[in-house]
Amino acid sequence: MSAVPLYLGVDGGGTGCRCRLETAEGEVLGSGIAGPASLRLGQEISLAAVLQATRGALAEAGLSETDLNRIHAGICLAGIGRKGAREGLAAWQSPFAQAIFESDGLGACLGAHAGEDGGIVIVGTGSIGLARIAGAELRIGGYGFPIGDEGSGADLGLAAIRVALRAHDGREPATRFTRDVLARFEGDPFEVVAWMDKAHATDYATLAPLVLRHADLGDAHARSIMQNAAAMIDAMVRTLFDRDVPRVSLIGGLSSAMEAWLAPDVRRRLSPVQGDAIAGALSLVRGRR
Repeated sequence: MSAVPLYLGVDGGGTGCRCRLETAEGEVLGSGIAGPASLRLGQEISLAAVLQATRGALAEAGLSETDLNRIHAGICLAGIGRKGAREGLAAWQSPFAQAIFESDGLGACLGAHAGEDGGIVIVGTGSIGLARIAGAELRIGGYGFPIGDEGSGADLGLAAIRVALRAHDGREPATRFTRDVLARFEGDPFEVVAWMDKAHATDYATLAPLVLRHADLGDAHARSIMQNAAAMIDAMVRTLFDRDVPRVSLIGGLSSAMEAWLAPDVRRRLSPVQGDAIAGALSLVRGRR
């Protein structure tokens, strides 16, 4: 029994780490969760989260750490593109029978297309286009906020603050939307400036629901922000198709809301997501690439 291989898929992102343990036939034995596993936090923290989630999956499966050497693990981590990250992972003394490391974005892409060639546009706090074709990877955007991540939640928040400040000055018509944005800062533009000095992309993204709500209510400023953001996502999707990506799916926390604003030709060409990022990670060690 001890020689029977097990397969582990790990999706390690900036907000948390999830994993699923399966048999060779795809039977789910257990799952586990842990804290953030992004390599931006350091390799030690990242891999500790991976192992914590793995222990949870083993416990749920009625197994123990002595079974780690039966596991073939596909581990997809945020931040793997950072300088020296892959070299550090290659030097890790892995407890697994096999460990293959890739980016969390690639895991999501492989999962979306059941391990086959295809692409994704992720629309969440940030945005990026990713694809794999015949083993080659393609990346569009994702350069980070504020210089990139167009069409993302953070981008929506930044646009909302900008138009609210212009409206406060009288450079744009003030609306309920612009007043609601500035109300987050006690109606004081200089509170915005003080907040800006410490704010990160995730902070800006907290304003995205406000943009969506007022856009649905017909506010001209909010609708313009959504239209501009959708145009950026349209361009990512079209670029992937222009580069011969056979299938493209939209994923991420804002994907459903954003899809309604996309151009009709883009919406028609999008493919449904077939699986999650953990399924994509599992495909790495099952040879379905």
